[in-house]
Amino acid sequence: QVQLVESGGGLVQPGGSLRLSCAASGVTSDYYTLGWFRQAPGKEREGISCISSSDGATYYADSVKGRFTISRDNAKNTAYLQMNGLKPEDTAVYYCAASIVDLAVREDEYDYWGQGTQVTVSS
Repeated sequence: QVQLVESGGGLVQPGGSLRLSCAASGVTSDYYTLGWFRQAPGKEREGISCISSSDGATYYADSVKGRFTISRDNAKNTAYLQMNGLKPEDTAVYYCAASIVDLAVREDEYDYWGQGTQVTVSS
């Protein structure tokens, strides 16, 4: 059974940083694109970043480009999202997901999802 478990969310002040982790089990993560999505209250889920399983290529949505960095450690079956320069509009539930599609961007390309971790940016 595939499981993705996010951690690292919390409350942070504007301009602060957080690092999210996504631990995968039941799947060999080096065969999967790992992606991060987020959903703010009243808004649709948004794909913000993903990292390829084949060559480590990455994708970032314009909303996070230059502030967020995605990485993965296949030996630990874990993906990370380093979030710097956080803004109140980054407040959302953040989800990790896995896809067999290389560098998948669309939500419907993802097969497995974590339960989400809350990130709140507020002073």
